[in-house]
Amino acid sequence: IVSMLSTSMYNLADTYFVSSINTQSVAAVGISFCMMAVIQAVGFFFGHGSGNYISRRLGAKDTDSARKMAATGVVLSFISGLCITILGLSFLTPLSLLLGSTPTILPYTERYLGIILLGAPIMTMSLTLNNQMRFQGFAKYSVYGVVSGSIINCLLDPLFIFGFSMGVRGAALASVIGQFCGFVILLMMSRKEGVIHYSHRKISFEGRFVMEIIAGGTPSISRQGLASLSTIALNSVAGNYGDAAIAAMSIVSRIGMFIFSVIIGLGQGFQPMCGFCFGAKLYDRVKEGFWFSTKIGAAFLLLWALILIVFSEEAIALFRNDPDVIAIGIPALRYQMIVFPACSFMMMANMMMQTCRKTIRANILAASRQGLFFIPLIIILPHYFGLLGVEICQAVSDLISFLVTIPIVWTAFREMSTER
Repeated sequence: IVSMLSTSMYNLADTYFVSSINTQSVAAVGISFCMMAVIQAVGFFFGHGSGNYISRRLGAKDTDSARKMAATGVVLSFISGLCITILGLSFLTPLSLLLGSTPTILPYTERYLGIILLGAPIMTMSLTLNNQMRFQGFAKYSVYGVVSGSIINCLLDPLFIFGFSMGVRGAALASVIGQFCGFVILLMMSRKEGVIHYSHRKISFEGRFVMEIIAGGTPSISRQGLASLSTIALNSVAGNYGDAAIAAMSIVSRIGMFIFSVIIGLGQGFQPMCGFCFGAKLYDRVKEGFWFSTKIGAAFLLLWALILIVFSEEAIALFRNDPDVIAIGIPALRYQMIVFPACSFMMMANMMMQTCRKTIRANILAASRQGLFFIPLIIILPHYFGLLGVEICQAVSDLISFLVTIPIVWTAFREMSTER
């Protein structure tokens, strides 16, 4: 949970501090989040893909293969991050426009995103290291690195933005420096006793390692990658209603994602227990763990939903005290909060399917909330309802995803009952 909150804090902190500049800066940070989500998706892909294999090999006392996978996963994530940097900077203006920049937002997006892309290799490696440590059972070490980077980012944001008058460039630079510092600390933690030590001599590009990463990382990249595509679609459609609409929806998305990070972390905490009990055929325990995590998550989301429905204006104004932004953000935030508690059930179902190797159903659930339903809805609803369609899109997508999740979970539990 702490790791997920810290990862989300980078963009949320930047959004908060650049809100003192202008609406275009807030919108630019929100637009750039699409690309940051892609970078994070690559990091999670290699981190979860290699981490799953590492945990299994350590359990089988095959330490050599685990070390090879650890080194290979980090190197592949670096190469992928470097490719993102080169391609992103080579096509910075077309990329910014593709992400949803309007002519007035474009200069701010290019300033912010240009620096963020330089840190892509560091970000992908950090996330890979973080998840590999978690799968080894050293979550506290991974937290040190992630939290340290997030704190450094928060401290440097006001210094660079206001102290050095760097504007959105300062926010981006603070994020990259924070990521780099977090990465260095993660490397230091990897030298601790019991943790796999990284060595260039262990790097291997054997097909079996690549296939294991693909098998274990696909649901994660589906979840993160489609979230990025949905944000691009949201920015593009919201742009038809002005810069204030893009800024408002960006703020609402960041608030929702930050709170939802707790549920993702809770789900990741449920996964090891779920996998152990499923492998031991302790299916009643799997169900107990699922419902326990779902109830805890739903109660947490319900609390925040009530708070944000009541204080929606204050929440939006915290990031941008612009009447137009607030007017659009209030209903969007309230609509999303109405369905928010149901997201706990959907996330735990997704984590359970992924852990129990029900790959097709795991990918369906991973894609549903912010891809499978959201992308068509963001095209259809504004056509009939205008700006209201943009504001209700996430809520409608969550409701449909919830209804789809029910039979999938029921079927999975029924299969467990017949396998006794």
